[in-house]
Amino acid sequence: MATDEASVEAALREERELVLTLGGFALEQAGGVLVLNERIPVPRFNFVQNIRVHRNRQSTFLERALDHYFQRALRPTIRVERPVPDFLAESLRRLGFRPAAPITLLVRRTASELPPPDPRFEVRAATEDEIPAVAGFWAGPAEREELVRALEVAVHHPNPDETVVPGIALRDGSPVSAALLHSDRGFVGVHAVVTRSTYRGQGAATALVSGLLHPPFLPETETPVAMWSENPRLGRHLAPLGFEVRREYSVYELGPGAELSVPAPAPPAPPRWRPPRGPSSAKR
Repeated sequence: MATDEASVEAALREERELVLTLGGFALEQAGGVLVLNERIPVPRFNFVQNIRVHRNRQSTFLERALDHYFQRALRPTIRVERPVPDFLAESLRRLGFRPAAPITLLVRRTASELPPPDPRFEVRAATEDEIPAVAGFWAGPAEREELVRALEVAVHHPNPDETVVPGIALRDGSPVSAALLHSDRGFVGVHAVVTRSTYRGQGAATALVSGLLHPPFLPETETPVAMWSENPRLGRHLAPLGFEVRREYSVYELGPGAELSVPAPAPPAPPRWRPPRGPSSAKR
């Protein structure tokens, strides 16, 4: 159990570090961690991570947390480990959040053997010239330029004990799948695995992940590796690579018409305390 908890905590920390190295920041509060990236305002880089809060403290936590996002006009997603407490699900619903596709945390068994690479695909790191095109897998036109800038800095100027590699799988010389390989202090995360729609279901994502687990990306096969998946089928496809489900999270998101504001907790009331007025009050 201790090993399981340690691997989950390491995966959560590594995911935060990825957002930080791409120009974001994290704010830890009692009950959860806020992960923000104002420059890349997409849910993948703006989320409340792993809420664990008491029923009687949820309002304070949610109001303080959402205030950080709403002041920056960001629409975060909120992750809650399953099963979600009823009181928290109800509070999120009142705030305008609705259930989205759940996500699964997969962690690879370090002693697992790897199958040989899929010969149908070439897996390699994206070149500097390819980074702008690869960024299009993960961001729309409005965010792509900033993501490219952040990736170029992280790839060419990594912090100590950190690496960032945009990986791609090519078929017939054309990129069909992409992912971000991020290593932080010996723990590796494979993030944002995306496949072009015309190639989905043909093994491109599995081939890409498998390729990223081989040298030169991972020189040591026993390096711990985590993945986040929104596709339940991906977990089954990755089982031969040694990945196991460690946690499942419900994800809540704001609808496009939701206002970025927190309802007042109670009707307006006069202040309960007033500052002293006049010199006579000050002498008391």
